[in-house]
Amino acid sequence: MVERDGGVRPQSVILTFLGDHVYGRRSCVFSGSFIEAFGRVGISEEATRSTLTRMVRRGLLRRQRAGRRMYFGLTPTSAEVLKDGERRIWHTGVVNDAAGDRWTLVGFSLPESWQRQRHELRSRLIWAGFGPLQNGLWIAPGEVDAPGLIDDLGGVKVFSAEPRHPTDMQALVADAYDLAGLGRRYEGFLRRWDRPDPVPAAPDDLARSLLLLTEWLQIIRTDPRLPLRHLPPDWPAEKAQRLCHALHQRFKPEAAAIADELLDTVPDLCWAEP
Repeated sequence: MVERDGGVRPQSVILTFLGDHVYGRRSCVFSGSFIEAFGRVGISEEATRSTLTRMVRRGLLRRQRAGRRMYFGLTPTSAEVLKDGERRIWHTGVVNDAAGDRWTLVGFSLPESWQRQRHELRSRLIWAGFGPLQNGLWIAPGEVDAPGLIDDLGGVKVFSAEPRHPTDMQALVADAYDLAGLGRRYEGFLRRWDRPDPVPAAPDDLARSLLLLTEWLQIIRTDPRLPLRHLPPDWPAEKAQRLCHALHQRFKPEAAAIADELLDTVPDLCWAEP
């Protein structure tokens, strides 16, 4: 057993496992394979089973029976989540060194009685990299597909703009985003993983790989990829990203071999392709 670094949740570990070892295979995975894999990172059988059940209820997994065994496959929702995670880890990256300085602005004025809609809108905006500029006005770097976030809400306006003098963009970014908190998350990642023998209590590289990528995804999904020129000096994101990629390559051979050995799968009869 190994303590899960960074406070990772069982659902997050399951999605990491599916993304790194199952996504693209068009397979459903036996519940016992999940139990064996996650026991390596300190997740109990009971916690694994209850998490799988909750994910089915939430539309993130679906059940497929084969004989007396229960297997779990992806849904369109979870396939899209895994596709987004793959893009964020391996393609988008955490460094935004774009030459332009263009921003997407979203303004809204929703009635006070629409508390649920206001909360939902704020959650969507944060997920998409927006930060609050002032009351009812949010800002995100680059060109964001805002209509995809707000098509079902009225009273929302979207603009694209560039800063002009005397706007102090470094101060504006510091006000709109929790840079100190994000920086601490990257620094914590470096403290835990930038060592010759990270997570020494882990039984093998599959466990280390699961913990590594799960924690990394939890961090970068809160990173709006702000322009590097508006961030504090020595911003730790790029160093943390290089470390994550290097460690994943180091853990990959053993992790893949162990995963292949413990995976009991059947063909997915309802493959979800996002």
